[in-house]
Amino acid sequence: MTVLMVSGTGTEIGKTVVTSAIAAAAVASGRSVAVLKPAQTGMEPGAPGDAAEAVRLAGPAVTAVELARYPEPLAPDTAARRAGLPTLSPDAVAEAADRLARSHDLVLVEGAGGLLVRFDEAGHTLADAARLLGAPVLVVAPAALGTHNSTTLTAEALRARGLDSPGVVIGSWPAEPDLACRCNLADLPSSSGLPLLGAVPEGSGSLSPEAFRAAAPGWLSPALAGSWSPESFLSTWPP
Repeated sequence: MTVLMVSGTGTEIGKTVVTSAIAAAAVASGRSVAVLKPAQTGMEPGAPGDAAEAVRLAGPAVTAVELARYPEPLAPDTAARRAGLPTLSPDAVAEAADRLARSHDLVLVEGAGGLLVRFDEAGHTLADAARLLGAPVLVVAPAALGTHNSTTLTAEALRARGLDSPGVVIGSWPAEPDLACRCNLADLPSSSGLPLLGAVPEGSGSLSPEAFRAAAPGWLSPALAGSWSPESFLSTWPP
């Protein structure tokens, strides 16, 4: 794949750290990588956003592009209207991703919040940009109780729109997972219909960039240029 959309089942579940880990693993495998953040919300001008964080963690070889920024931490459509700023169209997202794909082996497009968060007044979403690009959508999900419902709903929304997904990555795997987390990890593929492609430990974004880059491939499956496997991961804990 040349363009991979990264979406979540909600907000604050680790999309940026997962995006950074995929970028780091791809760079380590010799690929050129760009990270595109279509709509950055909750940031004032000049503050480092999610795309800049991906560069900090994954390395300066990563190209970072941000299309629009809105100061309030709201859905892009709402944040744009409240700030009196232009909204972002799926065409603009697709054009920017396509442009980056001409000079990079992999373009990671990180969405805002969940898959169906509105980008503009017409109700367009990251899913619409993915359809224009013909790009797959990676799902980032939490580990805790409740993830079956949100992950399965996201997977169903993707299928209803004719969009492909390579699978699911757990965005913040706890250091001491409880029974629900362990069972969720084992059962998510059957409930969502999507394979598990990794689990990023909680707090990984606080690692030094050097430690992050060294560890990232071990959090992701070979489909994402890593070495992680759900079977070996699950065997770490008793049933």
